[in-house]
Amino acid sequence: MAKAPLIAFYGDDFTGSTDALESLAAAGLKALLFTGVPSPELLARFEGLEAIGIAGSSRGMTPDEMAAVMPGVIEALKATGAPILHYKVCSTFDSSPSIGSFGRVMDIAKRILGPATIPIVVGAPNLGRYSLFGTLFARHNVDNTVHRIDRHPTMSVHPTTPMREADMRRHIGLQTSLTIGLLPAPAIAGSSGKAIAALDAALALSPDALLIDIADEAGEAAVGMILETLSLRAPPLFVVGSSGVQYAMVARWREDRRLPEAAVIHRARPVDRLLAISGSCSPATGAQIRQSVRDGFDQIALDPVAILTERENGPAVQDAVTRSVALLESGQSVVVHSSTGNDDPREALVAAHFARLGVSKQDGRLQGGRMLAHAAGLILAQVLDRVPLSRFLVAGGDTSTTAIKLLGLDALEMVAPLAPGAPLCRILAPGRALDGTEVVLKGGQMGGPSYFSQVKDGRL
Repeated sequence: MAKAPLIAFYGDDFTGSTDALESLAAAGLKALLFTGVPSPELLARFEGLEAIGIAGSSRGMTPDEMAAVMPGVIEALKATGAPILHYKVCSTFDSSPSIGSFGRVMDIAKRILGPATIPIVVGAPNLGRYSLFGTLFARHNVDNTVHRIDRHPTMSVHPTTPMREADMRRHIGLQTSLTIGLLPAPAIAGSSGKAIAALDAALALSPDALLIDIADEAGEAAVGMILETLSLRAPPLFVVGSSGVQYAMVARWREDRRLPEAAVIHRARPVDRLLAISGSCSPATGAQIRQSVRDGFDQIALDPVAILTERENGPAVQDAVTRSVALLESGQSVVVHSSTGNDDPREALVAAHFARLGVSKQDGRLQGGRMLAHAAGLILAQVLDRVPLSRFLVAGGDTSTTAIKLLGLDALEMVAPLAPGAPLCRILAPGRALDGTEVVLKGGQMGGPSYFSQVKDGRL
């Protein structure tokens, strides 16, 4: 019988899924990210996996859509035999009762896995995310300043799930009737005995879920020890959190000498040209687009209203494909984008388009985001069909999720870390043209201003 993996996770979008993959693979674990729930036959092709990931799309789902999809996902995670089952969310925890609800997933997990307390791990210092007394703070990658999440220049005005509450118990509490306790960072600092005593005191209150702080890298091993303890008491342990979960477990396994102290050395090579497709409206990605143009990339600024009006694969999409192919065939790197941030005039034009149709602002954002992500995926798929590229980049969580699904790949493995949370990966699709092609799936907030050029040059 095959040995069970140490951890199995489902990422609520594809960019966050590669973030979790990176934290495990960079530590030396044999890890793979499947682009959907893998069949037994597909799993059997990859023996000896120590970590199994499933890239998903629940971050953009309504509660009813989650109710249809997530039971099968949780059952698939359980079937791996891993002692820790992780529902991986964005490190900024952006969600709402109507879109990407963590609370709805926790409700579903309780029905399937039983009444055990669900840990919610908040904080990922490696990504500039810090939690103290249940309050989340996040670094702004444009200027490297740290903000409380409800005052973050990007996340407080996120177009779909703006963060208006920094207390994560209150934020998640709006999405579920489950009670949520707190295990603050100071309570678990120090000895293992002190941390376990604090854990048991918190559990004695019988919370349905328990929020656990990670305030700094020094606290990661203690959180990993707590998660391991819970998984031994009542396996499998279902945990909600960002890649802070993976970083915590790696720190624990290193402390316990089950992993080497140093990160595994990875290398990436430069490529002669890069295609970047961006559907992100993050100012961090906008800064990267502008810098890439200064670095010599050609840009194709999409007309989102034309795409929305024409619908599937219309003239605006075909024009972008034709122009991209011509530039790439001439040896030029290209960035195709539908926004450079909330102050991009195209954002207001999209909002006005849906207002004219009588669609609410919230529904317009949801419908527009999905339609534009699909269009970006169509552009990517058609360009890759006509131009053989050794590497490409997709920016934006919804865009990455939709684009990769359209390409019909089996799995991704990490090649090398480039910026925390946005590694270089390799496509596994045996017998298909894209097998072995390298890809970066970048969340809106990830990477510095020169990140697109960094991806092209393979700079670690």
